[in-house]
Amino acid sequence: MRIVDHPILGKIKERKKVFIEVDGKKIEAYEGEPIAAALLAAGIRVFRFTAKEKEPRGVFCAIGRCTDCIMTVDGIPNVRTCVTPVRDGMKIKTQVGLGKWEQK
Repeated sequence: MRIVDHPILGKIKERKKVFIEVDGKKIEAYEGEPIAAALLAAGIRVFRFTAKEKEPRGVFCAIGRCTDCIMTVDGIPNVRTCVTPVRDGMKIKTQVGLGKWEQK
């Protein structure tokens, strides 16, 4: 669900639709919006699992400070999805623990 007509900001302008892959599933997003916004619009709430207790985490501060929203993006772990803009074709994975760099 997305806000398309905000009571203070007005109507949202048309943006370019792109596709990103999240854990092997293709989802629609808007180019330039934060990855976290695209995931929440697609109904995805769990972005990572903690290292010690394997507890689920998602967006908390949404300004790039708390790191609860980190995921592995294009093979790079610990990317803060709340401040990272969407690009067409990004491959995003739910991160478990500290994450691992993927071989290219």
